Amino acid sequence: MTDQTDRSPRLPYLSEKLLEGFSITTQQIVEGIEQAFAGQRRGSAWTAPKAVITPGDDRYIMATLAVSDDPPVVATKSLVLNPRNPKRGLAAINSIVTLLDSETGLPLAVIDGNWVTAWRTAGLSAVAAKRLARRDAAVMAFIGCGVQAQSHLAIFQDLFPLREIHAFGRGTANRDALCRAAEARGLTAVRSKTAKEAIGDADIVVSSVTLLPSPEPFLDAQWLKSGCLAVMTDMAAPWFADSLSAFQRIVIDDLEQETKMSKPMVDPSLVAGDLFGLLGGDLPGRENQQQRIAFIFRGLALGDLALAGLAWRHAKATGAIPS
Repeated sequence: MTDQTDRSPRLPYLSEKLLEGFSITTQQIVEGIEQAFAGQRRGSAWTAPKAVITPGDDRYIMATLAVSDDPPVVATKSLVLNPRNPKRGLAAINSIVTLLDSETGLPLAVIDGNWVTAWRTAGLSAVAAKRLARRDAAVMAFIGCGVQAQSHLAIFQDLFPLREIHAFGRGTANRDALCRAAEARGLTAVRSKTAKEAIGDADIVVSSVTLLPSPEPFLDAQWLKSGCLAVMTDMAAPWFADSLSAFQRIVIDDLEQETKMSKPMVDPSLVAGDLFGLLGGDLPGRENQQQRIAFIFRGLALGDLALAGLAWRHAKATGAIPS
């Protein structure tokens, strides 16, 4: 029998369809992430290193936690990556973000985590690229052509005078979909036959290769031209480790988080600093047009917090969630 005394309202769910309808802009995403970093620097936002469980059967299970006083929210993301999902007709990655009021602890909403992951990752890349890429970057290459490639294409076209993309991936369906998206945006799209061909002439390279099962390295940083920025959302897993010394500078997302991970993404001696230092002015941005630079990152709870908070504010402002 249903307990009729429980009259509490249902917790709002912000679906991907609803979130896309908000038409959140690149500027809002970038500024939201930058404000979250500023909040942590001044002591009004806090994050914990991501927690990861790998059961040993190719699943990757992860959680992030971040807290802010403005907006006053706690954002917790739970994510499961399972490479067997596509055979079930499901996305390889599925996740949710739960929001609590950071003052009272009362639940506020549940948010589609795949939307948050896609746009916070591209947003973190964009925040770094604003400072590390050449401003005249016109050719962008994608190694891996899935969700992350699509979100990076959308954001980076708003930031740089792109005219052409090169696409290389393991499957043709995602590659062709990315090329069609680029062409619909007025860009020339090249379906590259090899990874080397894709990245050799690019001003910006984004690698977003699926981490499970663990990829064998096949990318060489020495293929990149002078002045290129390589953004590695895949923790540099598909790049030959001994080629990374070809970069004049390597920046990661969070030095503190990296010290708590069981295996470093890259030889620590090659790392110049992190995104906190870059945004805070402790680490300079690009210093000349010839520098070959890499931004390598695991992903930050602070990014999830920024996007979840942005979604929450839009939901309140549009009436999707009653005030």
